[in-house]
Amino acid sequence: METKEILQALPNLSISDRLKITESALQLVLQAKDEQKRQLALAAITAIVDYAPGSELDIFSDLKGEDFCEYPDEDFHNSKNYVQR
Repeated sequence: METKEILQALPNLSISDRLKITESALQLVLQAKDEQKRQLALAAITAIVDYAPGSELDIFSDLKGEDFCEYPDEDFHNSKNYVQR
C-alpha cells in the first residue's frame, strides 16, 4: 500500500484503528532512531583506534600550528581571480 492510499484510508477507519496505526508507526520511528544511535556509537568506537597515538591518522596532529598554504597575502586576498565561473 502506498503512502497516498494509507492517508486516504485513515479517515474511514475507527479511532481505535487510527491509534493502533499511529502507535505502530511511532514504534517503527523510535526503533529506527535507536538503531541509528547504535550504528553511530559503533562507528565512533571503531574510529578510536584510527586516531590513537602512533596510528596512521595521528601523523596529521604533527601539522598543528603550521600554515596550511603559503601563498603571499596578495594572492590570498585576490583568490577570487582564480575562481572560474
